[in-house]
Amino acid sequence: MTDATTPHTYHNDLSVDFCGIRLRNPVVTASGTVGFGRVYNEFFKPSDVGAVTVKGLTLLPQQGNEPPRIAETPSGMLNSIGLQNPGVDAFLGRELRRLKSYGAVVIANVAGHTIDEYCEVAQRISHSETDMVELNISCPNVDCGGMAFGTDPAMAGRVTSAVRARCAKPLIVKLSPNVTDIAEIARAAQAAGADAISLINTLQGMAIDIRTRRPVLRRNVGGLSGPAVKPVAVRMVWEVRRATDLPIIGMGGVASAEDALEFILAGASCVGVGAALFNEPRTPLTVLEGIDRYMSEYGVKSVAELVGAVQPW
Repeated sequence: MTDATTPHTYHNDLSVDFCGIRLRNPVVTASGTVGFGRVYNEFFKPSDVGAVTVKGLTLLPQQGNEPPRIAETPSGMLNSIGLQNPGVDAFLGRELRRLKSYGAVVIANVAGHTIDEYCEVAQRISHSETDMVELNISCPNVDCGGMAFGTDPAMAGRVTSAVRARCAKPLIVKLSPNVTDIAEIARAAQAAGADAISLINTLQGMAIDIRTRRPVLRRNVGGLSGPAVKPVAVRMVWEVRRATDLPIIGMGGVASAEDALEFILAGASCVGVGAALFNEPRTPLTVLEGIDRYMSEYGVKSVAELVGAVQPW
């Protein structure tokens, strides 16, 4: 394995076109897992991956939820971090310039509790060097009793349409898996002006300490990520690919090249690496090396050849 200062070269062309932006390769970091990239510099450079998706940004700084807010589970982890972040202006004033100086393609994840908050954050980002905006519609809409925007097609369409009107960047809508019909939500996002879809966000889960008889997490439930969710995520990417013609970032349990290739064959143009980084911070590099080997072994000329190439029975 090469170190983080060594340029990474591959035998094949791993570049992909995503929303009109040429990415060096199909691997992106999933929002919330690398913060703003600083802590991973010793393992890989921001320019080593196709894009860096930064931590979810809100209009004002947020401290997040009280601990305990993270718990290990079999084949995964639960978290209820609560969108802790310094606010969009701090990102634009400090972090974005540093990321761009490394040559990174930057995706800003946008969160909010009202449509106006989403729109204001997206508009501020639109006037920056950020390359793309990822709309996190799993946030609870306080104007509608706490229901997440992404669990109702009409609500998903409303927030997407409103942000689209004030966002000049390519708009990726990140879908919640906690729904009955993921394809219906994806179609609503596309009709409202989304340029791309990313999925899945975390699944709702819970863990209980049998000694104290209390939930492990202070907020009782949290988002489940890691290998345990991968089969659900792959299935949902496949369903969304059949329901829309939008490019997709697939994520949920990607820890190896084999995992990434499953998502690509199911219909994802790019794959997000998230929870695996906490166990092995070089995961994006090993995933890319494995994809490169696969392409050589099977004579694949471009990643695009593999997108959606699964052959159902």
